[in-house]
Amino acid sequence: MTRRALPAFLLLAACSRTPEPLPSFQTIPAFTLTAQDGRTFASERELRGKVWVAGFIYTTCKGPCPRMSRLMKTAAGATSGLANVRYVSFTVDPEHDTPAHLDAYARRYAADTRRWSFLTGTREQLHALMRDAFTLGDVDGSLNHSTRLVLVDARGTVRGFYGTADDADVPKLIAGIKQLAGESAP
Repeated sequence: MTRRALPAFLLLAACSRTPEPLPSFQTIPAFTLTAQDGRTFASERELRGKVWVAGFIYTTCKGPCPRMSRLMKTAAGATSGLANVRYVSFTVDPEHDTPAHLDAYARRYAADTRRWSFLTGTREQLHALMRDAFTLGDVDGSLNHSTRLVLVDARGTVRGFYGTADDADVPKLIAGIKQLAGESAP
C-alpha cells in the first residue's frame, strides 16, 4: 500500500467499524395492561421480536412528561421506516389516566398508535413494572417518577437508559434503536 493510500484506507476503516455492542441489563417480564383504545395489551403479543422504547409519564403532568413525550415522538419519527420498532408510554397515575385520557394524550402528540402505545393498569401492576422490572422507582401515588427512556431489545432485555433533561441523549437513543433493529432484522 502506498503512503498516499494509507490515510484513505484508515479513514474508510474507521467509518465502517461496527458499533460497540450495547450493554445488557435486566429482562422485562411479560405483562398485560390496557391500551389507550381500551384493548388489552399483552407484551408477548405486541412486543415479542420488536425493539422498543419505554417511558413513564402521566397525562396531567406540567413538568417533564411533555418533554419526554416530545423526545419519544422525535425518536419515533427518526425510526418510522423500521417496522420492528415500537414505543410504549406507561402511566404513573392510573387513577386518573383512563384509556380515554391516554387516547387524548396520544392525539395531543399526534402519536401513531400502531407503533406507540399508551398503557394503564392497576397501581400494583404499574408499580411492579416500574420498580421491579425497569428499576426506575415507584408508582406510589406521589407522581414522582424517572424521566429516563429505556431501550429494550427484541428479546425483552433492557439495553440502555437515556436521559431526557436535554436533547443530548436523543441521537444516542436513536442510534441504539437502529443498531438493535438491525440486529433483530431477519
